[in-house]
Amino acid sequence: MRTRQLKLIVTFHTTTSAMSLEKICIEKGIPGRLIPVPREITAGCGMSWCAPVDARSIIETTAKEAVIETDGWYELMV
Repeated sequence: MRTRQLKLIVTFHTTTSAMSLEKICIEKGIPGRLIPVPREITAGCGMSWCAPVDARSIIETTAKEAVIETDGWYELMV
């Protein structure tokens, strides 16, 4: 069984925004991956970016610079 860890979960209004953040993060080597939105959260498009909590500032900066609209920022045990 996998151990649950505290993770940063970023949600989006649209799938396009989620995929745009994924592309930029992969290009820049920023950790994380796309996952379905956890049950504890209600979000628009059903996709979210899951990353280590300590990567929040770089992800926020990257999303703002690329003008990617996010829905919410959460820290959850996933």
